[in-house]
Formats: sequence, C-alpha cells, structure tokens
Amino acid sequence: MRYLQRALLGLLAVCLVAAGYLWLTLLSPWGYYPPEDLPAIEATMDGERGHQVFAYGTLTRPWVRCIVMGRAGQARPDALAGYRRDALDVIPDATGRTVGQVFEVSRRELARLDRYERLGIRYERELKSLESGELAWVYRRIEQRRQ
Repeated sequence: MRYLQRALLGLLAVCLVAAGYLWLTLLSPWGYYPPEDLPAIEATMDGERGHQVFAYGTLTRPWVRCIVMGRAGQARPDALAGYRRDALDVIPDATGRTVGQVFEVSRRELARLDRYERLGIRYERELKSLESGELAWVYRRIEQRRQ
C-alpha cells in the first residue's frame, strides 16, 4: 500500500512540474522577452478572428494548439509550394512542397503562438500564399538563414 501511495505522489509531482513548465513557457509573463523592434499585431476587419496561420510541425496537433492558444480551432489541410520542410523549418526549394494545416486565430491567439514559437528569437512570422490561394502566417527559423 505504501508503494502505491509513493507512486501516486511521484506521478502527482511529475504532473505538477509539467504543468508548471507549460504555464511558465506558454502563458506566464516571464521567460520570453520579444525583441523591441517586432511589429505590432494588426487588427483584422472584424477585430477578432481573421489571422490565418499555416502549421507544418507541432501546431498541426489539436492538443498542442489547445494548450498554446486555449482552443484547438478548426484546421484544414493546405500546402506551401516552393518550400520544403527541413527539420524545424521550411526552406525555399523551387520543386518543394510542404504539407500542413491552416487555421484561423484572433490577435490574442496569434500573440500566444508568437510566444510559443519565440518570435524574434527562434522564429520569424512571414505572410505566404498557400496552394489554396489563401494568405497565411508561416513561422520560419531565424538561425538557419543567418548562417
């Protein structure tokens, strides 16, 4: 019985540490200091939703979007022509095609995604035209292009 109690306490401790880490890295006001020169997120026509985001990595998973943005949202398949996936980035390639998902977010949700992707530190957000003809924000790694 004592072994079971210790195992449950250990599991509870792991869950609390994981929850604390997620809160600290995704939602807290500490830990992410964006560069001062980042442009402000502009309002869309309706003021709320309207920013399209193309995801090709972890953000294609609904549970990740739910943790980061507070909701999973409705994602639909799309692709980014002229780019190929290279680990955690998409790089220009005339014959390349990156398959992913596009979903709509609000200004606040886009700011949360910026925090998750560490905008200005690890990634930059670029407006790209998708195969569907839709314009969407695409997060691209900064380090690889600066080498």
